[in-house]
Amino acid sequence: MAETFRAVLITRSEEHGQSVDFVELSEDDLMEGDVTVAVEATTVNYKDGLAITGKAPVVRRFPMIPGVDLAGTVTRSSHPQWKEGDRVILNGWGVGETHYGAYAGRARVSGDWLVPLPAEMSPADAMAIGTAGYTAMLCVMALERHGIVPDRGRVVVTGAAGGVGSVAVSLLANLGYEVVASTGRQSEASYLRELGAAEIIGREELSAPARPLGKERWAGGVDAVGSHTLANVLSMTSYGGAVAACGLAQGMDLPASVAPFILRGVSLLGIDSVMAPKSLRLEAWGRLARDLDRSKMAALASTIPFSQVVEAAEDIVAGRVRGRLVVEM
Repeated sequence: MAETFRAVLITRSEEHGQSVDFVELSEDDLMEGDVTVAVEATTVNYKDGLAITGKAPVVRRFPMIPGVDLAGTVTRSSHPQWKEGDRVILNGWGVGETHYGAYAGRARVSGDWLVPLPAEMSPADAMAIGTAGYTAMLCVMALERHGIVPDRGRVVVTGAAGGVGSVAVSLLANLGYEVVASTGRQSEASYLRELGAAEIIGREELSAPARPLGKERWAGGVDAVGSHTLANVLSMTSYGGAVAACGLAQGMDLPASVAPFILRGVSLLGIDSVMAPKSLRLEAWGRLARDLDRSKMAALASTIPFSQVVEAAEDIVAGRVRGRLVVEM
């Protein structure tokens, strides 16, 4: 009899809509792939919350094991790069959306989707960073490539108490930037200062409809919110500045003016973490191992058991989660 493991499975029917259950599966139930991984840690991202709650059409085939991030050990491989015992990370590539994901004891995936777990990190460390932190690092790298270095001036981070925002604040502060953290949860001000924020501003300063141009307040930014917030951030970015956009917590729309682009030469840098090429992923994880202050990780992350994944998904969509959630399998 095949060994079984516990998994979260999302199903959908015309009669009952979407349902989420804990089930027992075996490797025979997994989808095709040339590497099988024992999942040792995963995490709950905002996207995972949307998938489990059904608040957005993240899942595009049913049934589906959700979970877009995992870290663990290779148990079987026919891929030339990986062998049994290798420790690996996976972020994105449609895992948890179109391919069975991380919320299971085992994952069978394409070896091309994997990157090595940095020697300095445990699986739990990597999932304290997860897609949110890896995306934050991609944002920082994009700003650097555009010449937004600490000497250029302040940078703003929106949704600062969330997963992407928390890691972005910590990374930017550790790299010497003066960080303005925007949050709707003023109760998190001390947490954000502990991560390195120099100033905390309320979400309401940026969430209303934007003027075409506002007062120049920062040289660049990391935006995980979208909609009016991103429009305001752009309108307040100084000449030649840049904003890295990676999220849509307020909305997918961008009710902005072309004024910041054509009158101040501001650039909007789109950040995609799901299909980013392997070279960028390797660079980002190398930088995270080097540039993220490990002493701040305790403040950034909290740990939950696998049995609480569904509840945590509901909490993250409702805005009740600070920083990062690590799921111990």
